[in-house]
Amino acid sequence: MATIGDYIKQQREQAKISLRQLAQAAGVSNPYLSQIERGLRKPSADILQQIAKGLRISAEALYVQAGILEDRPGDSGVRSALLTDPQLTERQKQVLIEIYESFRRESQPTPPTAEVISVLRAPAETTEPTETTEPAETTEPPEPAEPTESTDQS
Repeated sequence: MATIGDYIKQQREQAKISLRQLAQAAGVSNPYLSQIERGLRKPSADILQQIAKGLRISAEALYVQAGILEDRPGDSGVRSALLTDPQLTERQKQVLIEIYESFRRESQPTPPTAEVISVLRAPAETTEPTETTEPAETTEPPEPAEPTESTDQS
């Protein structure tokens, strides 16, 4: 399995950022970042967060790679697979994870709350009067129209 240094280097190269540029953006020295990438140093969570900002990726992705944070339970490995896929850009990874998480939220069975019930009832109440109003309007004009037509025919 790749080290956190390998992952950082891969993300940096994929973003087309030089070691110096990332070091400056992350607020760390060039030699220190180089040592992290080569696996000679193990960065703290704070340093990982700074590096994540410099790479414009989520700190969570680096924490998972570093073993500081476990991947979210119950995601069947999808998140970790997306986060470690070298052919996806960080933006693509973030979008895919957001989509995946939104689908998971939608499919979670949750008991209806009072707010959900009121939202569900509101359209039904507005729809019913409209439906009863429309037939009433269509039934009213034919009734006066019939005597008028019979008057015109006479």
